[in-house]
Amino acid sequence: MLAQTPQPLAYAEALLDQFASLSQAADSAVLLGDFLRAVTQLTDCELAQLYLLDANHGCLELNSEHLNGILQPRDRADFPVDFNDAQLLQYALRQNRVVCLDSLSDSLYETSFLPLQSKPWKSLLCVPLLNRQKVVEGLVLCASRRHFDLQGLAESLGQLGSFVLSQLQLLQRLRRPSGNTRSASDSIPNASGYGLIGNSPAMRRTYLLISKVMHSPYTVLLRGETGTGKEVVARAIHDGGPRQSRPLIVQNCAAFAENLLESELFGYRKGAFTGADRDRAGLFDAANGGTLFLDEIGDMPLSLQARLLRVLQEGEVRPLGCNDTHKIDVRIIAATHRDLALLVREGKFREDLYYRLAQFPIELPALRQRAGDILDLARHFAEKACTFLQRDSVHWSEAALSHLAAYAFPGNVRELKGLVERAVLLCEGDELLVGHFSLPMDAITRDSSLHLRERLVQVERSLVIDCLRKNNGNQTIAARELGLPRRTLLYRLARLNIKPGDLDG
Repeated sequence: MLAQTPQPLAYAEALLDQFASLSQAADSAVLLGDFLRAVTQLTDCELAQLYLLDANHGCLELNSEHLNGILQPRDRADFPVDFNDAQLLQYALRQNRVVCLDSLSDSLYETSFLPLQSKPWKSLLCVPLLNRQKVVEGLVLCASRRHFDLQGLAESLGQLGSFVLSQLQLLQRLRRPSGNTRSASDSIPNASGYGLIGNSPAMRRTYLLISKVMHSPYTVLLRGETGTGKEVVARAIHDGGPRQSRPLIVQNCAAFAENLLESELFGYRKGAFTGADRDRAGLFDAANGGTLFLDEIGDMPLSLQARLLRVLQEGEVRPLGCNDTHKIDVRIIAATHRDLALLVREGKFREDLYYRLAQFPIELPALRQRAGDILDLARHFAEKACTFLQRDSVHWSEAALSHLAAYAFPGNVRELKGLVERAVLLCEGDELLVGHFSLPMDAITRDSSLHLRERLVQVERSLVIDCLRKNNGNQTIAARELGLPRRTLLYRLARLNIKPGDLDG
């Protein structure tokens, strides 16, 4: 480990002294400050920075900085909040790779996260910090205004940093009162770490479930209506978990015929079938060490379900045309908008596979169940559309916001995104108006002359119609999803004057 250092024995003694000194720290802030001071002394660099992931393991934050012999915070206006666009930091973090540059002037990396100085920075070393579970918790970075190779110090700095993380956890446990119990609201993570938008109670429950399963090896089943963001949640689970440095492979099970889907998933050997002129690895092998997201799992043919069950149980695959199996390490995240329990009862889905997939189910809420999130999502999609179209930002009229808030969105977030993008494209001024949105004729009217009871009737009618449309008019399934006895649903259909013709479109 120390063979590449100029004076290995002297460096080893200094390193041991730092381990001993840091073990005596009795305060978290002192511990982290002393760690950065140790980094500058061991490396002879003018700058040391410590970046740590937030509680959700999704957002990288600058914790502290030691510059020119002084431990001092930088003004938050000088650097971004989450460093998501800092490619060098994100590469070291996501790939769990040491980055060493001895000529920053020739580097293609953007380094705005380094403090501005009169003399330019010339050398840099960025080392991932691992916890006891070998999961990346943050980064330690050192930089110098001189040209020299810091690569030989990477391993020792990484071990010192991992030791500091262990000490930090110990100090936090010791300082937590024995009778202190966090409330449920305190344990609910912030949405910003997952790339998801919304702070409604339904989404906060979703964030909590994501945080519980993110760092576990359990199979996850994402359920919910089409357009609720199942792939976005799958990516959040992968990107925030211990497999983040490995690939995430996405496959829609409804996109291929049975024989094609089988070869896509399991791969094949040369000569397995007509046209198989070479060996081809399947998606399970491509996702080895990472995550395979199987969307629309309810549409997978029964014959393939048996093969998928074996992969989940035994962790091995057998390519087409091959007699031998081989082990793989893949986490499965499945998703469906269909009722798998009903498919099991109808004999269209294997019961044993269903219970294996539903190891940790997450029900994603429909957009109409996320009170308050529609407007936040609409503003976000409008900003993204303006950036994509390279045009100035647009403002929202109150009438346009009210128009969107009154609509039930049977297509959920996907429908909202399409409506907003179209509206931005149609908007020739700087304000989005009601006329820019082409909502269906049965969108809920916000007529100010209506009383509260009349408005509630309109909301109820829209919800019932949307549920029946989603289930192709099946009243039994619709009643179950609405939480009503079928007899009560029939009564409401009559009271709300809902006719078969209302379900068209």
